[in-house]
Amino acid sequence: MSFDSPSMSWRETFRSYMDKRLLWVFMLGCSSGFPWVLIGSNMSGWLKDAGLTRAAIGYFGSVFAVYAINFLWAPLVDRVRLPLLHAMLGQRRSWIFLCQSLVLICTLFIAGVDPSKNLALTSMLALGIALSSATQDIAIDAYRIDTFPKSEPSKLPQASAMAVIGWWTGYSVPGYLAFINADAIGWNGVYYGMAGIVALLMVFTLLVKEPKTLRDTLQAEAEQRHSKIVGNRAVAWLTVTVVEPFLDFFKRNGFRVALTLLLFVFLFKIGEAFLGRMSITFYKEIGFSNEQIGYYSKLIGWGLTMLFTLIGSMVNVKFGIVRGLMIGGIAMAASNLMFAWIAKVGPNEQLFLATLVVDNFTSAFSTVAFVSFLTVVTGQAFSATQYALLASLGNFGRTTLASFSGELVDYLNDWSTFFILTALMVIPSLLMLYSLRHYFDDMLTKARKRDSEENKQRSPQES
Repeated sequence: MSFDSPSMSWRETFRSYMDKRLLWVFMLGCSSGFPWVLIGSNMSGWLKDAGLTRAAIGYFGSVFAVYAINFLWAPLVDRVRLPLLHAMLGQRRSWIFLCQSLVLICTLFIAGVDPSKNLALTSMLALGIALSSATQDIAIDAYRIDTFPKSEPSKLPQASAMAVIGWWTGYSVPGYLAFINADAIGWNGVYYGMAGIVALLMVFTLLVKEPKTLRDTLQAEAEQRHSKIVGNRAVAWLTVTVVEPFLDFFKRNGFRVALTLLLFVFLFKIGEAFLGRMSITFYKEIGFSNEQIGYYSKLIGWGLTMLFTLIGSMVNVKFGIVRGLMIGGIAMAASNLMFAWIAKVGPNEQLFLATLVVDNFTSAFSTVAFVSFLTVVTGQAFSATQYALLASLGNFGRTTLASFSGELVDYLNDWSTFFILTALMVIPSLLMLYSLRHYFDDMLTKARKRDSEENKQRSPQES
């Protein structure tokens, strides 16, 4: 059976969302999105009300830089066993619970300060939340990957969608509650309330189940191999932690396939990134007002993202991840062409709304497929490290190359041509994906065989 062959009816697809593991992923997604409220929109509103300058508020946002480099300490989340917590909660939940505890402590301290008088302290506490949150994201992504084996390919898009929807829920709903209550109870009161939400999320972390994998066995085998080479257990632990995730990725996939996978991850969303970087500038230059941009692009765009993320996951479940990526890539390019149409027509609200509907659908659709794809190509032994590296590689491609988007618009001096070029940027990555289609069939076969062997190993122990 092909990795991408549809094997479920639409009724079975809908019914498959009743899996309680998806609820766990959704709630942990809420935990992932929530800290962005604490150091993002809430903090910006508080700093503005406290009388700080726009420059100071802008510099404060630099704490988010830690999210782009969390892969540097991802190996620790894979390998370090936390005292006491590991025995009670397991590898993934212990790290999530620790990070949530640190977020709670920093939030309570922030609730007791006045940013206008203690900006340095507030910044340090916000940095503490950012570091804890970025580390929590590593553990939560690894939890999701460990929970759904690759022999259940239909579950991967569902889990990806629940993670995305959970993130937006954890970010948007508390943010809404904060702003409608800020005038009544003050920002200090709001942050005490936010601390209560952190505590609630911690309770949920205690209730979910730790996923079962052969991670410890695989890591122990890797340590034995490294010990024979370096002759020292401490050095072997270090090399397994830092080097083995890379070696494992290339050994499992082969050098050519691994390199193609990395290039695909780097290039897939480049066109979308170029468009996204210039979208607000385009809207304003073409003649849309700030009110129109805010209403259509932000408010309606958020609702569309939530809806289409769920729909996109269903389509990916029905047709498979690789087909989903192919469809998403082509649709993503087509939606970019609609922006070229706006550039020719001008500030037409109906066309603007139609373009945003299509753009949000293709963006949500391709995001679900992309996150599922990253999940598929990670290994069992070092899922936290490999996923963090792949996600960072994708972010690096979008943030570095897209930095030249403004210069490209200036050079072309034509918005329509610019958007047509962004549509064409997806072609190289789709060609790479097409060349890998047989690789995913083999991966599914191996995953099923491995899971069958794991079940045989567990059965005697459970009995």
